[in-house]
Amino acid sequence: MSSLEQLESFDVVVIGGTPAGIAAALAAGRLGHTVALVEAHDHLGGMITSGLGKSDIESRSIVSGLFAEFSQRVRRTYVDRYGSDSRHVELCQNGYYFEPSVAECVLDRMIDEVDSITVLRGHRFEGAICEGDEVVGANIVNVHDGRRLQLTGRVFIDATYEGDLLAAAGAEYRLGRESRSRFGEPHAGVVFYDYEHHRFLPGTTHEGDDCIPAFTYRLCLTTDPANSVALDAPPTGYDRADYLGYLEDLEAGRLSAPAELIDGRGYYPEHFDTLMRALSVAELPNSKVDANINPRPLAFPFPGENVGYVEGDLATRQRICLRHRSLALGLLYFLQNDQVVPEEHRQMARRYNLPRDEFTDNGHFPWQMYIREARRLVGRYTLTEHDVARVPNCQPRGPHADSIAVSDFPIDSFPVQRIPSADRTVLEGYLGMLDPIARPYGIPYRVMLPKKVGRLIVPLAVSASHVAFSSLRMEPTWMALGQAAGMAAHLAIESSIELADVPAQTLRDRLIEQGLTVDPPDACPPTVAIRPGLISGLTSRHS
Repeated sequence: MSSLEQLESFDVVVIGGTPAGIAAALAAGRLGHTVALVEAHDHLGGMITSGLGKSDIESRSIVSGLFAEFSQRVRRTYVDRYGSDSRHVELCQNGYYFEPSVAECVLDRMIDEVDSITVLRGHRFEGAICEGDEVVGANIVNVHDGRRLQLTGRVFIDATYEGDLLAAAGAEYRLGRESRSRFGEPHAGVVFYDYEHHRFLPGTTHEGDDCIPAFTYRLCLTTDPANSVALDAPPTGYDRADYLGYLEDLEAGRLSAPAELIDGRGYYPEHFDTLMRALSVAELPNSKVDANINPRPLAFPFPGENVGYVEGDLATRQRICLRHRSLALGLLYFLQNDQVVPEEHRQMARRYNLPRDEFTDNGHFPWQMYIREARRLVGRYTLTEHDVARVPNCQPRGPHADSIAVSDFPIDSFPVQRIPSADRTVLEGYLGMLDPIARPYGIPYRVMLPKKVGRLIVPLAVSASHVAFSSLRMEPTWMALGQAAGMAAHLAIESSIELADVPAQTLRDRLIEQGLTVDPPDACPPTVAIRPGLISGLTSRHS
């Protein structure tokens, strides 16, 4: 304790101010528990407040619980500001599309309404304190002045994108891709996949490796000249050679319209067959757009740039974040200024600039890098492709007797390696929106529970294969899982039992009372209830 300046005790300690962490803190805090919510950035919200301005979910009818409350509050914010008949309210799509600053305002207000939640912004997780096989404390450090704190608690929740707490606590985890033979998943391992015609290409081996999908930044851009901060110089580390391949993509037709236009997937017809298709754009209120970086061109520059990030030290992570920031800003600068870009395309790109009223303490650039996949817990059940999709010649898995949340999004993995297929149509590892096999599915409580480490629950870096995680990894889903984790913490504390001994049916009932959907539509109700103490005995051949 000599190096620590303060020790604080809470009922629940949440590491990670992501939507999953916020939901967990709200669920536990609203039930009267003292909660510490720890976030390394000075802002809460993770990707929802860092440029991911459209909520990815296929069936809005299954959206419920705290995310539904969040989206309703977003809509109310726009109605209160502009009137119910305004274009801004129309563009917010019932609260599913939003500006980062509006999302942050809503989430901050939800947290501020609960007096028992202590928010520790600008505090980085530094290590776990364990006694035997239980987590009993967490060391954190103030990123601004270096002061260290030790937090003790009765339940710890890892809501980080990276799975940092679970790793520090000694829980087993996966990193990378399983082989097809590991779980019998058709889309596992090293793949070259024709996303237009849904077929594997030569070079596919289905072998496992330690690679993960590309990270990016999700840009919020504005088309309002009065609110624009234009790039007047390239970013540090800029190399135009990183982007010249987009010219080949344009000539080869890889920047043309997709074979099938699906609403909400982020494209403007006016961008088809232009270099602006390097971005996937979705319109937001107040003359802003959510600008994803299109993973389909072969020039997509991000695969492999995240190597070493997940298990790297602070300096390594900061270096990789800066590299990704430079690549993202460099792409925008290239599109707007490079003389090899056709003038018409440059003029189109110059309409989109950083917004003056967003990310005002970070150069108008998002705080959080888009970490699509990192560590994944090895838990008491492993979700696989068989759980989240229709696998040919296989009976779909489910419903799970301990299902505590529902997801509905196609398997969608960004490219993993910057290696093109032999026919130069796709980068290795890209599984682009596998709609033909998508289905709503329930998520069992067991995917959040480590096999051995007690007093720890993991609602974000859950126990799933790479393929299954590529469907589950959506913020509305993580918010539902966070809410379930917070409720499980409450039940464990209330009854002085282990998290693994929380009665699954009691947990499900309490979540249903809070308005959370726990079973997919048209699912037959589970025929076998999970009794207290039985979760630890529920095993799967997908361990």
